Amino acid sequence: MAKRKTSKSEPQTMADLLSESGYQIKGIKRGQQFEGTVSVILRGTVYVDIGAKCEGLVTNREFEAAKDFIKSLKAGDKVLVSVVSPEDNNGQLLLSLKKAAYTSAWKKFLEAKEKDEEVEVLVKEETPSGLLIEVQGLTGFIPYSQIGKETLKKVKELAGKTLRVKVLEVEQGSNRLVFSEKAVSEKEEIAKLKKILQKIEIGAVVEGEVVAVFPFGVFVKVEFDAEEIDGLIHISEISWEKVENPQGLFKVGDRVKVKIIGKDEESVRLSFSIKQTTSDPWQEKIKKYAPESFVSGKIIRLVSYGAVVELEEGVEGFLHISRIPPETKIEVGEKIDCFVEKIEAEKRRITLGLVLKEKPIGYK
Repeated sequence: MAKRKTSKSEPQTMADLLSESGYQIKGIKRGQQFEGTVSVILRGTVYVDIGAKCEGLVTNREFEAAKDFIKSLKAGDKVLVSVVSPEDNNGQLLLSLKKAAYTSAWKKFLEAKEKDEEVEVLVKEETPSGLLIEVQGLTGFIPYSQIGKETLKKVKELAGKTLRVKVLEVEQGSNRLVFSEKAVSEKEEIAKLKKILQKIEIGAVVEGEVVAVFPFGVFVKVEFDAEEIDGLIHISEISWEKVENPQGLFKVGDRVKVKIIGKDEESVRLSFSIKQTTSDPWQEKIKKYAPESFVSGKIIRLVSYGAVVELEEGVEGFLHISRIPPETKIEVGEKIDCFVEKIEAEKRRITLGLVLKEKPIGYK
């Protein structure tokens, strides 16, 4: 039998068939959302019935983007889908499950938090304050304070690896998702420490050992009832003077005296201060300054709204731009004469006025 020749006019694809029949998918546009029913999941494709003439497909990149969510689906499940293409080159209706996967993921983490369940996350990278992680298409965070001691030792090797964690915070509105690795790796120890933490008094001064130093602060372990508890000295609580980088001041193993200024019983975390173990030298130094008194100082910094003037080591005053006549030019390093307008001891702030040789009318 001779092989029948295919006429060029005969339809070769689904698109050709649809074109020949004159049928077009009406009322469906790119970006529209529908509630559909999963028909079948087969070979990297989810078939979803949204009530159109043909079933929609979640496939290729869209399948990959929602693969974790798809693992939980079965035939008959109701799902929210978005239209990627009402009709591709093959006449197929292409759909996306990204929004459904996104909503499902947030719901899952909220339930995991309420039930105190463990979840597995993938570490993306280390940041100055913790680990950035990825889970179910979402980005989350594990602060250093929520990483167990043993895990913390190998923190720079964790990128690309998975960790078991518990959910600490879930705030979909602000896209905030925070986890604790320590709650898993040190579970039994934490239960014991929570009881001890209740006995610790805010304001107590204790001695501890530096266990880690980071640009944002220093982790210190202290001992209570023969148990060790970690806490953080934030960079702002290291000294009464400004500290640029704690890594130049401390090393692991250093012994330091700290004051307990806070505790979080839920996450078993202490907050420490070194500077509050001593009196503020600034408060003593400013006793010799009084409102209306005349002072001299050196300009150490210019800002858009004025100048910072060093009156002596550790004591600075601020000269507001409104107190500097337009025709008066000042520069960093210049010595100037001022008078004290106001002292706000609780804010560690001295407001200055500029003493002029020729005073404009109305200027003091």
